[in-house]
Amino acid sequence: MSASPKTDWKKLIWALMGVAVFFVLPNFLSRFSIYLMALIFTTGLLATSLNMVLGYGGMYQFHHAVFYGFGAYTTALFLTKTGLPGWVAFVCAPLASALLSLLIGLICVRLSKLYFGMFQISLGSLVWAIIYRWYSFTHGDDGIHGIPVPDLIASGKSAYYFALIVLVVCLMIMYRIVESPFGRIFQGVRDNPERSEAVGVNVRKHQLVGMIIGGTFAGVAGSLFVVVEGSVFPDLLFWTLSLEILIMCLLGGWFTFLGPLFGAAIIVLLRTFVGIYTEYWTIVLGIVLMLLIFFLPEGVLGYIITRYRSRRNPKFQEG
Repeated sequence: MSASPKTDWKKLIWALMGVAVFFVLPNFLSRFSIYLMALIFTTGLLATSLNMVLGYGGMYQFHHAVFYGFGAYTTALFLTKTGLPGWVAFVCAPLASALLSLLIGLICVRLSKLYFGMFQISLGSLVWAIIYRWYSFTHGDDGIHGIPVPDLIASGKSAYYFALIVLVVCLMIMYRIVESPFGRIFQGVRDNPERSEAVGVNVRKHQLVGMIIGGTFAGVAGSLFVVVEGSVFPDLLFWTLSLEILIMCLLGGWFTFLGPLFGAAIIVLLRTFVGIYTEYWTIVLGIVLMLLIFFLPEGVLGYIITRYRSRRNPKFQEG
């Protein structure tokens, strides 16, 4: 059942209030905190792009980082090796990631479930190996540093605002996609692909389009990473980062729209502040993940939404 106009207005008002808070926030934060928030925006967009495929499409996207890194490298190479305006690099990055997701998707959508994810890891690792070994073009394992970001977004505060604006616009677009007829059918394919195919839905086509959508927004996140960090390196395409993004979705709530954004904030903050005291911060992450599986299987935001609905409507049944 669709939401009432009154509910939509409430959501819009809360969203505008949240954006307004984040626009004012840099005036009260340190330089490092501003950088950290911009990194959360970037990582949150990346996690949300994965959730478009994983949470709403039910597809085992195990190597989503390859589209993120590919977008970042596209932006970096355009900015360092061509004399084209900066906006060209930021437009080409999501297009390049969309093309890569199309090529990988054409192969992977023929497989199902676990085989889909495992074969995607293989293809993504091949892309990583090319970038890792192609020293003359990508600088190999040294990465690309000192990327000349356009002056308008070169400072820490301007990069923050740029990342915030891009995040808000992308979230709006992704939300409209989720609520569109395509989004509804896509979720139907997730819930029951056999029945969807029986009523005339082209399951593979919808899965392929879903992959392209997720890959495109991952490419946008890759461009934001270049703006925030000013460098790129092959680890952005490595499969371990894909696992970290997956954990963000699970931690925040992969059946909620904003859950991955919450999960990304938790992981980035955990990695930053726990990493100050020990390089083995992944042990803490493992403990958090185990506790999550046992006590909050629906994720942090999923749990909050469930509790809120239960209080608003005592007849609301979980699950």
